[in-house]
Amino acid sequence: MSELHLKAPNLKILNLSCNQLKTEYDLDKLKGLKLDELWLVKNPLSENIRDRSVYISTIRERFPKLLRLDGHELPPPIAFDVETPTTLPPCKGSYFATEGLKMLIIRFLQQYYAIYDSGDRQGLLDAYHEGACCSLSIPFSASHPYSSSPRGSRRNPLADYFKNSRNVKRLKDPSLRFRLLKHTKLNVVAFLSELPKTQHDVNSFVVDVCAQTNTLLCFTLNGIFKDVDNRSRDMVRAFTRVFIAVPMGHNGLSIVNDQLFIRQANNTEIRKAFVMPAPTPSSSPVPNPSIEPMPTSSPGPTLTVEHQEMLQNFSLQSGMNMEWSQKCLMDNDWNYAKAAHAYTQLKAEHKIPEVAFIH
Repeated sequence: MSELHLKAPNLKILNLSCNQLKTEYDLDKLKGLKLDELWLVKNPLSENIRDRSVYISTIRERFPKLLRLDGHELPPPIAFDVETPTTLPPCKGSYFATEGLKMLIIRFLQQYYAIYDSGDRQGLLDAYHEGACCSLSIPFSASHPYSSSPRGSRRNPLADYFKNSRNVKRLKDPSLRFRLLKHTKLNVVAFLSELPKTQHDVNSFVVDVCAQTNTLLCFTLNGIFKDVDNRSRDMVRAFTRVFIAVPMGHNGLSIVNDQLFIRQANNTEIRKAFVMPAPTPSSSPVPNPSIEPMPTSSPGPTLTVEHQEMLQNFSLQSGMNMEWSQKCLMDNDWNYAKAAHAYTQLKAEHKIPEVAFIH
């Protein structure tokens, strides 16, 4: 099939019905054909995609000028009728708007990814606002879902991120969309700690400042990274991340919104990745904290006004009920930052029982 466009360059009608074409990727070898009509009935590909509009758009990505699919007329294709070869202008580098913003963002990203790649992401608590929000998504493919593959088949390279993907083309359930949106900095960092360990190529980073005011900064970050765990070791991926941040302290940033999009890197990106060596971040040892429920029969100590306010805030941010929130704070000497660190680490390790979140 890969030579068909060379053997029959003027082929207009092709019938591939009753075959074993499982995904749209099986058609990639035919991309060179300028087909008017294509038949794919009685293939797993056509039977697995229930939504006809998704099915049509999936096939048309491979054959933009297709007029008929499985005997049905298609809407006229939307295309630019360009006869002469056109070369896109080369991509430009980062855009920071001002030199001061450049220094601020670069310093922030260096510190952020030094912690993110260290193996212990608890230090990111200082990078997020109390009411921060975070989401992750991966590309959507109706005929090639990113779930774990059966034994013996090739494992999908983005399977590790599938369960957390909030791609709204895949998710139709509003409640699930809401649950996959991580609220408050404690839950954001706990979520990020669950993701595979990584190493980012800081030399691949491209930054675009989208908007800037005295009280808000929005910028987009594109780059390359690889997983460093055992299952997907050295798997090179590309990412786009949109940060919305507000000023914090003296020349600092606090993230209020974090959108992360992860995809497979293309051949050009893989070839350029990690050409220049980057220093390996070190990870500092972190004590293994624990949270145990308070005995229900114990009246507990009388709390000061300050501790009551801290307890209310910690319960709101973590989502735990008052009983478990108070125990976590007490075990950490009413040090909010220390208790937050303990919570995010235990949540990432799935060591907090469901009863802690029952109000």
